[in-house]
Amino acid sequence: MKNPRLSSSINLKSDRLLEASSLQLGAPILVILGNIPALKEQKRFITTNLNRLFKRELDAKGSEPDRARELMEAVDTFFNRHHALPKLHYDLHTAIRGSLYTRFVVEPYAETATDAEQWQWLAAADMQAVLHQHQHSWTFSHYSKHYHHAQAFTFELGRVAPFGENDMAALAPMLTLLSSLSAGYEPPKKTAETMAFFKVQHELMRQAEDFTLCFDDDVPNFSRFEPGTCLAKDGVAGDFIVEKTPLHVVFPNAHVDIGARAALLVVPSHAIT
Repeated sequence: MKNPRLSSSINLKSDRLLEASSLQLGAPILVILGNIPALKEQKRFITTNLNRLFKRELDAKGSEPDRARELMEAVDTFFNRHHALPKLHYDLHTAIRGSLYTRFVVEPYAETATDAEQWQWLAAADMQAVLHQHQHSWTFSHYSKHYHHAQAFTFELGRVAPFGENDMAALAPMLTLLSSLSAGYEPPKKTAETMAFFKVQHELMRQAEDFTLCFDDDVPNFSRFEPGTCLAKDGVAGDFIVEKTPLHVVFPNAHVDIGARAALLVVPSHAIT
């Protein structure tokens, strides 16, 4: 299995093995730490969210747009160097809030289909849920899928914690997946039916300065809201009321800029290949 592997990973033991030169590689691999100044300050970003900037037409100025351009160039160089091999991008994150599914992946939208074996690998890595994106989102994993036709996912691997304090025992199956791919071996497989699948039904956008979400700040990802529930009040768009189908809320944030996404509203789905 000589596949190029692009893995943006933080605080996993495989990184330490690479640093110690004790992990024998059997496939090309690019390991990236995304927003290094933010990592040092233990923040999500310094001035703007880096993981919304991965678009080749990007013309914004600043340290994070500059970093996005640097990372896009690195990805282009890596995949072009190994153009004859299958491409894979795992972008590894931790979440800023709790979740009813502690470990889940977001599948970015693109025309490239997801291989069925990817779901089996993710299930064996103890991923609990999958969220299918419904439109272009310009995240890092989306960049590789959209521009390079790679198999690509954004991982949420539990709750954010200071460096060295993550629950590594819970991530042992994920480490097995990464180690297998890095060594060029076929990873373990498990039936995809062990994971819950969701798809985005709506994007809740902030349109006004006068904007509030109508639930507690600590509501976990994938919380379900029944028809008739008011989810948001917006001075321009008005109230957002759940209609006939219950909705689950993912990545809610009332403090985004005007015009930005304040939450994903999702419904149960199935594996899309």
